[in-house]
Amino acid sequence: MMGVWHIRMGAGAAWRRTVWGEFLSEYLGTFTLIAFGDGVVAMAVSALNQSGRAETNHTIFLASGDWLLITWGWCIAVVLAIYVAGGISGAHINPAVTIALAVKRGFPWSKVPHYIFAQVAGAFTAAALVYLNYKDAIKSYEGATHAVRGQTSSIASYSIFATFPAGYFHNPVGPFIDELIGTALLIGIVLAVIDERNLAPKGNLGPWIIGLIVAGIGMSFGANTGYAINPARDFGPRLFAWFAGWDGVALPGNYGNVNWYWWLPIVAPIVGAVIGALVYDFFIHHVLMARGEPPSPDIEVKGEAVEDLP
Repeated sequence: MMGVWHIRMGAGAAWRRTVWGEFLSEYLGTFTLIAFGDGVVAMAVSALNQSGRAETNHTIFLASGDWLLITWGWCIAVVLAIYVAGGISGAHINPAVTIALAVKRGFPWSKVPHYIFAQVAGAFTAAALVYLNYKDAIKSYEGATHAVRGQTSSIASYSIFATFPAGYFHNPVGPFIDELIGTALLIGIVLAVIDERNLAPKGNLGPWIIGLIVAGIGMSFGANTGYAINPARDFGPRLFAWFAGWDGVALPGNYGNVNWYWWLPIVAPIVGAVIGALVYDFFIHHVLMARGEPPSPDIEVKGEAVEDLP
C-alpha cells in the first residue's frame, strides 16, 4: 500500500512534477495566510472578550493595542505563508501579485486562472477552519452585543472573515482609492524586495520583510477599509461568511453607507497592483537595468513567479 501511495499521491507521483504542484503550493500558502490572519481577528473580536480576557464581554478595539494585535498577526501570517509556499510557487498567495507578475515579470498568463482559483480555495477553507475553531466564541459575542447575523448589527462578527468600508464613506470612491493605494504600495515594495539588482535581503529574510510591508500598510492605511489588498483574502472568506449566515452583509456586501461592496476588494487591488509594478519599474527597476547592475550573487530566488525579467 505504501508503494501505491508513493507512486500515485506521494513524492513519486508524476503529477507532482507538473504545475499541479504549484497550484497545491498556492492553496496551502493562502490557507496558512488566512488561518493565521482571520484567526487573529477572531481573537480580537470574539475570543478574548468572551473568554474573560478583556474588560467586558463586548469590548473590542478599546485602544490602538487591539489594532496592533491584528496588524502584527497578519504580518506573521504573511511570513509563515511565504515560508510554506515560497520554494515551489514563489508564494504569490494573492491574485493581485499573480496578475502584476504576469503583466511585468513574464509569469505565464496560462497559469494565472489556476493560481487564483487555488488562492481563493485556500482562503475559503481556512475561513471555514477559523469558524470551526471560534464558532462558540462568535455566537457568544453576537449574543452579548444583541447582533443578528446577516444584519448590519453583525458587521463586527462578520469582519473576522472579510473587510468592509468605514462608516464615514458614503460611496465606493474613497474605499476604492484606499485599496488601490495600499495594494500599489504592497506590490511596488515587494518588487523592490525580490529585485536581485536592488538591495534584495540576504539569508532568506525576504518573507519577514514582506510581512513587515503588510504590517506597515495595516498601521498606516488600514482603518478605511480593513486593508484587504488581496482579492483572495477577501473573497474566499466573504463567500464562506455568506454560507455561514451573514447573508447580505457578506454578499453582495451591504453596509448601509456603501452597498454592493463585494467587487471593490477584488478590482481595486488588481488595479493598484499593476500601478505599483509600473511605478517601481519606471523609477527603479529600469534605472538599475540601464546602469547594468548585475544581479546579486548572494541571492537565490525560487520559483518562476519572482524571476527578475525586463
